[in-house]
Amino acid sequence: MPSLKEFRNRIASVKSTQKITKAMQMVAAAKLKRAQGAAEAARPYAERLAAVIANLTAAVKGGGAPKLLAGTGADQVHLVVVMTSERGLCGGFNTQIVRAARERIAQLQNEGKTVKILCVGKKGRDQLRRLYGALIVDFIDLASYRTIDASAADLIGDKVLSMFDAGEFDVATIVFSKFRSVISQVPTVQQFIPAVPPEGVAAPDLGGALYTYEPNEAAILEALLPRYLRGQILRALLENQAGFYGAQMSAMDNATRNAGDLIKKLTLRYNRQRQANITKELIEIISGAEAL
Repeated sequence: MPSLKEFRNRIASVKSTQKITKAMQMVAAAKLKRAQGAAEAARPYAERLAAVIANLTAAVKGGGAPKLLAGTGADQVHLVVVMTSERGLCGGFNTQIVRAARERIAQLQNEGKTVKILCVGKKGRDQLRRLYGALIVDFIDLASYRTIDASAADLIGDKVLSMFDAGEFDVATIVFSKFRSVISQVPTVQQFIPAVPPEGVAAPDLGGALYTYEPNEAAILEALLPRYLRGQILRALLENQAGFYGAQMSAMDNATRNAGDLIKKLTLRYNRQRQANITKELIEIISGAEAL
């Protein structure tokens, strides 16, 4: 049975941990509000741009489509861009993203495809290199970015586009977590090279009107597609950031509650042990007095 001093030390240690988790919960809650606002603000632009791309794609005829839209003509080498957070203490947030990435990689390998992995975020790299270390071709560290902005998306977009121009892959897929609520983040797998509009995004209804594009649809797509791909990357980063803070806030709230429950249990055991020690001392005193 632990001594009273050990109980006191344990209670003090748990209380210190509870203060830390409570502080982290409050910080995550403050950052979540800004991250959620940024993620929600990016959605209309990304969806509208996707609708424009869908409209232009429908108007392109023949073999004049840009390479980012038409692809390389092959489907053998796949690049999987896995986006996770740089830090932990967020429950199963990163694990869910990595699980979705593993399922995608396993599916491609079963189909006989060659898979390459680009990791964005330390946690995804640390988990994936245990099984797929040989497939990781590069790692992008965003730890230096205090806030996610267009420059972070440009860094990733430039890397992916340079690899595509060099012929290093045929199809690129991005894996991230879509923010739904504080307690719900949905792992999402989305192809973005060759460019395809996300599910649920349809071309705008033109009401039967005919549009003439100048110089032409292919030239406009040539200019818009890189911006569209960077926009999709930025949206995924913002969704991931909001999901991370939501998951961290929930995880720290659960940790704070668990610490409170543990303190109650330890305090109860401490009081029982203290009462037992007092009873034992009284018995010894009474026994000694009767012996005299």
